[in-house]
Amino acid sequence: MNNAAQPASKSRLSGLKVLVIDDSKTIRRTAETLLSKEGCEVYTAVDGFDALAKIADHQPDIVFVDIMMPRLDGYQTCSLIKHNKVFRAIPVIMLSSKDGLFDRARGRIVGSEHYLTKPFTRDELLAAIEQHVAAPAAATS
Repeated sequence: MNNAAQPASKSRLSGLKVLVIDDSKTIRRTAETLLSKEGCEVYTAVDGFDALAKIADHQPDIVFVDIMMPRLDGYQTCSLIKHNKVFRAIPVIMLSSKDGLFDRARGRIVGSEHYLTKPFTRDELLAAIEQHVAAPAAATS
């Protein structure tokens, strides 16, 4: 039996397009590494402006956005995505080192579907994706 072609537990996220927006190179690399191992196509952006172009170019299935970024913060970026009729259906997951009720509420107000506190674990990242994006295989049934 050849396991190299199709890892059993990883196939459910195969081909999923994920955009990770964070000004921290470490967070971008960590998320990219974890998600690539699961078969996702991962795109990264350093801030909201960079992200808006990549959303238009790649049309991701889900977006992870850091709250605290220069130029265009996560709340503003999420709001712009959710006010665009073409992209509003894309689930947006807020990332923050703060775990306050106010931050979570503000994320909901601008339209985010979920909130993860950094540092996040592999399981938290994957659970957020599975909760908000129908697996490609499930979409056809």
